[in-house]
Amino acid sequence: MTRRGLAAFAFLFAAVGASAQVQERTIKFGHLNNVGHPTSLGVQKFAELVAAKSGGKIKVQEFAASQLGNELQQQSALQGGVQEMLVASTTSLNGIVKEFGMLDFPFLFANAKQADAMVDGPLGKALAAKLPEKGVIVLAFFDLGFRNVTNSKRPITKGSDLEGLKLRVIPNPVFLETFKTFNANPLPMPFAELYGALESKAVDGQENPFAVIASSKFFEVQKFVSGTNHVYATNPVQISKRFWDRLSAQERKILQDAAIEAQNWQRVVSREVSSKALGELTAKGMVYNDIAPAELAKMRAAVRPVYDKFAAAYDPTLVTLFRAELERVSKL
Repeated sequence: MTRRGLAAFAFLFAAVGASAQVQERTIKFGHLNNVGHPTSLGVQKFAELVAAKSGGKIKVQEFAASQLGNELQQQSALQGGVQEMLVASTTSLNGIVKEFGMLDFPFLFANAKQADAMVDGPLGKALAAKLPEKGVIVLAFFDLGFRNVTNSKRPITKGSDLEGLKLRVIPNPVFLETFKTFNANPLPMPFAELYGALESKAVDGQENPFAVIASSKFFEVQKFVSGTNHVYATNPVQISKRFWDRLSAQERKILQDAAIEAQNWQRVVSREVSSKALGELTAKGMVYNDIAPAELAKMRAAVRPVYDKFAAAYDPTLVTLFRAELERVSKL
């Protein structure tokens, strides 16, 4: 065989070998939000990128609106290797690695840039590094946005306006303690059950980003929406470690690269949708109010004990890193 023939054969062999490293696969990717919500758009973008990078071999199938179960059920399925991927709030991860609760501390960030810097930086990486031994790997962090209170009783203009309100919160100790601080009656409940609870008046209100409130049609069963911006919600893009361990290095690179590209795209889209969503809510008849900076400052001061209570039970090294990172990002 000539030198040129040998070179051609070697190239063909390498190409076949690389192709063999990417197998035909279908990934079940679950989340809680409706199709069309920014989380859904991010999953769809990820699916497009994975298909392109894998030459169509790896297919990502979206399961929106809690089709695969509530958040904790999907988290358990992920750990068991029954479900390949999930994007959801840090709540379920808080049940696996409690220090994820630091990302749910109230009034941490003044803007989305600060929140991105926190999860993309050393703290986000240190928290994610604790998950593989629990059966979960985090590939990226989607944006969900600042959470705001809605209810059927009254505008929230100050902390004391929350007193006595039955508010659905995500099943998270930090959220429960935060709203108890204001003498509200926080009730943990799966997201899939929330609309019915609002409609039947089993709860007076809830808290979620504007885009979630709009896509879930809570304007049909809620009157007031208040710009509390009390927590910035990030949604880790998770993959089952049992599934990950079966992948080739090339397949892992395809999924990791696609997740970061989808993250960066989704954050932009999510914030655009959020800014439009508030207009949609008021157009549908909801009454919106801002909270005066002085009142927000009082609310922020009132919840300081929440930080101290939970930080005392967390890994001291991570708490120190959290405080240093909070100081760093606060300047952004």
